[in-house]
Amino acid sequence: MNYYSLNKKAPNTSFKEAVIKGIAPDKGLYFPETITPLPASFFENIDNLSYEAIAFEAIKQFVSPDIPEDVLKTIIAETLSFDFPVVKINDQVSTLELFHGPTMAFKDVGARFMARCLGYFNQNNTEEVTVLVATSGDTGGAVANGFLGVKGVKVVILYPSGKVSDIQEKQLTTLKQNITALEVDGVFDDCQDMVKRAFLDDELTSKMQLTSANSINVARWLPQMFYFFFAYKQLHKTHKKIVFSVPSGNFGNICAGMMAQQLGLPIHHFVAANNENNVVTEYLTTRLYQPKPSVQTISNAMDVGNPSNFIRIQEIYKHNFEALKSNLSSFSFSDDQTREALKELYTDFKYIADPHGAVGYLGCKSYLKDNEDAHCVFLETAHPTKFLNVVEDIIPEKIELPSQIKAVMDEEKASIPIAHYDELKAVLFNTLS
Repeated sequence: MNYYSLNKKAPNTSFKEAVIKGIAPDKGLYFPETITPLPASFFENIDNLSYEAIAFEAIKQFVSPDIPEDVLKTIIAETLSFDFPVVKINDQVSTLELFHGPTMAFKDVGARFMARCLGYFNQNNTEEVTVLVATSGDTGGAVANGFLGVKGVKVVILYPSGKVSDIQEKQLTTLKQNITALEVDGVFDDCQDMVKRAFLDDELTSKMQLTSANSINVARWLPQMFYFFFAYKQLHKTHKKIVFSVPSGNFGNICAGMMAQQLGLPIHHFVAANNENNVVTEYLTTRLYQPKPSVQTISNAMDVGNPSNFIRIQEIYKHNFEALKSNLSSFSFSDDQTREALKELYTDFKYIADPHGAVGYLGCKSYLKDNEDAHCVFLETAHPTKFLNVVEDIIPEKIELPSQIKAVMDEEKASIPIAHYDELKAVLFNTLS
């Protein structure tokens, strides 16, 4: 499989080079040249397939021939070492829990898959690769955990000071080894802008190999297809139209679901559930795509004012607005509405959600008002204990900390405060020594 830049001004390249570069020389995101749907027999026999077998069939065309099949099977087995249960909320709504991995966030899948791909590509390489990543919450911890100790790879994570939860901060600042955390005086968009600027900096890129572990990287983005297949396996016997409501920030997750749909997965519709960072909600109403500064909310991982992956979504639909709108609805919700949803899920259904899942639940409710024949699945993208200050203010229950969270709570935070790009550049040059 070869990949092309969405800016259309760079040579096509292999999966390996797309992973190592992260972003094309013309600064465009990489996209696969072809998408070959899986045979009907795959979906007819899905009940007889393990999660590992499903993931292998879903991803192999996108990584071949750069990763041999036996290596790919090992990477998948190591990536999918936890469960992905669908939990019934009521007859019309379920949730897909994606927080059973080591950092208790959906990004564990993509981070672990990418780390293992990069480790394989770098096993005989004497040149180090520096993974540069911005996080609005869970990406940092997942990337730090996934890349911890990987040979020949250093990781530099930028996060907005005071705008991630205490547990999220602990997960990305306490591992040390080959992980460096930079605490940015600003918002997520400032972090993301610094990362993008670094990739444009010839002085930097001439001296070090930079790559990204945000969902702009194909190895972080594409494996997020897996759990849409897993949910379908658990739900297809309901014989209802399956709709996914995805809490959306940088739009990598929902874009991966759309790629699964392109492979033939029978998904009826998608809902992009936004908080007050509602660029896409407004776009689907006005046809005007207008990025804007991000707004801080209680669902902080979605506080993105310029979602990087939306260009990939537009590419899937060949920039046809009507084709996109026929398959995607989007709704935006306030913090007060999110809190009410958390309360409703607990009071009415005895389910404890996190703020992002609550936004996804609201997306389901909004879609189902006019589509009663569907079954809507909202993605519960992080464990509620990662947002204790929000959740425990709303529900009358003390949430027990899982072992994954307890393991980092007493560790000492290690971060470097920065405010400007020149400070990031200095840190990156220091990693060369």
